[in-house]
Amino acid sequence: ATTDPDKVAQWLRADPRANFITATGIVHDVLDVPVDAGRLALERLGAAEVEVGPVATSSGDLQQGRMLFFSATRGTPDDEDEWWPCELDCHPETMDEHPGLRWHCRGSYVLMPPAKLPGDGHVGWLLGPERPLPDPLTLLETLTDACAQFVGEDHDAESAAWPIGR
Repeated sequence: ATTDPDKVAQWLRADPRANFITATGIVHDVLDVPVDAGRLALERLGAAEVEVGPVATSSGDLQQGRMLFFSATRGTPDDEDEWWPCELDCHPETMDEHPGLRWHCRGSYVLMPPAKLPGDGHVGWLLGPERPLPDPLTLLETLTDACAQFVGEDHDAESAAWPIGR
């Protein structure tokens, strides 16, 4: 792992098709939802004229599709009671509690598009990384509402994990 741009460039020269991950909770967070819920949320956010940042999609043989909404990070606030580590929402007790949403914040990571997943899977940009990162709270309610509509429709807790099911 590195944050050194020269080292990353060296790795890319050695293997131009390598996958890269990015740690969340430092510069950005990612709200990760089932792809159907993500599409519905994008429609609703567009209709409400809410600025959406970069969005990626994933698909593959080992998982159902996911949509990744990149946002500004909640970071490390002065009041440590205002944040939670990603681990707290990794293992929901029921899908009713957390219907397919995972907030990748401090302590997590995501694959950076473009990336290949096992089999024919891939992660790619739907809305590119040149877009500004929105505050995650501007997206959260719409994403959770959209996820709640799909509870019980071929989405289960095992497919909610990123990048592949447990």
